Amino acid sequence: MMNAPHPIDQFKKFKYEITRFMMIYKFALDQMETKIEVLKEEFQSLHDYSPIEHTKSRLKSPESIMNKMFRKNHELTFESIKKNIKDIAGVRITCSFISDIYRIKDMLCNQSDLRVLEVKDYIQNPKPNGYQSLHLLVDVPVYMSNGEERACVEIQIRTIAMDFWASLEHKIFYKYNKDVPEHLTRELKSAADSANALDQQMERLHREIQEIKDAENERTEEELRRIIINNQQFTLPSNLLKLLGNGEQ
Repeated sequence: MMNAPHPIDQFKKFKYEITRFMMIYKFALDQMETKIEVLKEEFQSLHDYSPIEHTKSRLKSPESIMNKMFRKNHELTFESIKKNIKDIAGVRITCSFISDIYRIKDMLCNQSDLRVLEVKDYIQNPKPNGYQSLHLLVDVPVYMSNGEERACVEIQIRTIAMDFWASLEHKIFYKYNKDVPEHLTRELKSAADSANALDQQMERLHREIQEIKDAENERTEEELRRIIINNQQFTLPSNLLKLLGNGEQ
């Protein structure tokens, strides 16, 4: 009769497996943050403007994952967790304008190594309490030492106004598990409508100012010859511009 595995050996094996499991999601977050930073820097360099204000990422703790699995009555295995919990890794992207949200969504969806699993548009279809945001579930490749793994990352994209409303709503009702009184629900929805009206107004102002700037934008030759990459300034040689100009003819 074979000896049963020693409890310490079982614990070491479990620790190895859960550490590797969590690292896959951590590396998926790292990849998404790198992708977002590349897009942000590209836009800032080429358009003097970035649609991305800031990002925030978080990884669910093993305890939170376990509690969610118990609440949903799912089997507590790594395969079941991967199948049923889609928000282990999360990224929140905050933008200035509503149009930026869809611009970022399109840029991410066009990346060939990402598989878009689900899109939930709470901007076109707000939640009853007024919550607005665009949610993406994307499947991200992670290259570990023994091969490729895939991890799901939830991406929430929202404006500053939407994020302000959602953050305060969460603080107000944190750990309040009862039904919210109807008059408070109405006020909450009214506040969300006010935030949306502000978004719409600022979007219109941004668009009109951009049209004015485009019409008046006459840069000097010296400005056109200057590029900035990663806070480093370069001046394009006149001969290079002449060569490129001749090549286009």
